[in-house]
Amino acid sequence: MTTHGDATATLSDPDFDAAGDLVERGIDAGALVTLFGRCRVDYDGRATSTLGPGDRHVMLKPDGAALVHTDEGQQPVNWQPPGCEHAVRVVDGEFVVESERSSPDELLSIAFESLAHVGVFDVTDATDLSLTGTEADLRERILDDPDLLEPAFTPLATERSTPAGAIDIYGEDGDGRTVVVELKRRRVGPDAVGQLDRYVQALGRDLHDEAEIRGILVAPSVTDRARELLAQKGLEFVSLAPPEE
Repeated sequence: MTTHGDATATLSDPDFDAAGDLVERGIDAGALVTLFGRCRVDYDGRATSTLGPGDRHVMLKPDGAALVHTDEGQQPVNWQPPGCEHAVRVVDGEFVVESERSSPDELLSIAFESLAHVGVFDVTDATDLSLTGTEADLRERILDDPDLLEPAFTPLATERSTPAGAIDIYGEDGDGRTVVVELKRRRVGPDAVGQLDRYVQALGRDLHDEAEIRGILVAPSVTDRARELLAQKGLEFVSLAPPEE
């Protein structure tokens, strides 16, 4: 594996287990995922279609879009719009990538018989930044109007240090309970939930045993798996995006 930072990695001629681990990490991290190999493509939704075996490039975007490209033309030969959920699994000796949405019901299934390359990229685009802002912008938005998080929330500090890292916003709720706020500027997966949980646990070890600590993840949206993990760990989610410029 070749790595280029925390959320960027590539694999050449990977086995399916290694490819699955990397793709799942990329999806959970909200990264751009690309795959190249020999595959067939099946679509079931408003119509049905099948593409026989061929060498194709597949792109899974953090916003839920999926694109299937050949070596000709600028348009994908099949695609799914933003808002889909991506998943991977190995079935009958094939590496299967699925992109599904529920309204309307549509399923794009891409079955690779072989993989030549898999990549996961943490993509930052200038257009995205101008539209969605930064985590610093999101922090300032909450500090300027704490009620955006919840009524009676009082910020006490930013970048509060813990053994697990710096807490974005440290504060108290209306009942005097400690609140740990983790900020993300775009859709996030389980990795962000794990980060928030580590901060809550680390702060709990610093404070007295009776302290009640709430953890709140703030982001425009979260994946279904992240939402399930938040519930399991007793953490909370508030949907909020940085201000547009």
